[in-house]
Parts: sequence; C-alpha cells; structure tokens
Amino acid sequence: NSYNDFFAFVLPCVLIFSIWINDTMAYVVGSLIGRTPLSSISPKKTWEGTAGGAILAVVVVAITTAALDMDWKHCAIIAAIAAIAGTIGDLFESKLKRLAGVKDSGSFMPGHGGFLDRFDSLLVATPFVALYVYLFM
Repeated sequence: NSYNDFFAFVLPCVLIFSIWINDTMAYVVGSLIGRTPLSSISPKKTWEGTAGGAILAVVVVAITTAALDMDWKHCAIIAAIAAIAGTIGDLFESKLKRLAGVKDSGSFMPGHGGFLDRFDSLLVATPFVALYVYLFM
C-alpha cells in the first residue's frame, strides 16, 4: 500500500535529498550573495546561504513531490525540518571539532572531512523528522 511505500522509500529519500539540496544550495547561495556570517563556529557559512539553502530545499521537495502526486505539504515540512536541524547538526559537529582542535572528524572517508562531516546533518535531523512523522502523520 502507498502508506507503507512512503515510510519505506519516500520518507528516507525526502530526508536525505532535503539535506543534500540544503547543503548544496546553501553553498551556492552563500557564495553568490552571502555577506553576513552565520556563526564564528563556521565562519564561511552565511545567513543568506543558510536561508537560501533551506528555502530551496523546501521548494524543490514540494515541487517534486507534488509532480509525483505525493503529499507535498508533509514532504515540504519534512524538508524544512531537515534543513534547519541538519544545519544545526553541522554547526554542532564543527564546534566539537574546534574544541578538539582537529580539522576532520576522522580518516574513514579521506577528502570528505571524516565520517561525522558527511553524516552530522542526517544524525541530527532524523530524530526531529521522526518526531514530526509520529505526531502529525
């Protein structure tokens, strides 16, 4: 049934794609128009990039899921939660690295900053998305 399909396939895809779109678009928007630093923890991140990434993640997910005749409203909310919580997770992991005095969180994935650098957003966003799904779906 389509309800089980949502939880087995669509929900993880929406979560992962939302984080990926947010990260990518935050970088692009921040590079183009970013002027206001978001945090001293991660000085290259800007408020403009952060907002642009989150907005574009929500818009892309909403349009894509609507075009696929899915529940685009819930998916857009999930994208917003993933973008916000994912950014917080990324900042938190950056803060931990600074406190530890390291640039990368490990050597498991060379060239990508380590395991936590690749999955910090997902690790923080997942419980918040799960809570939303539990309470509202």
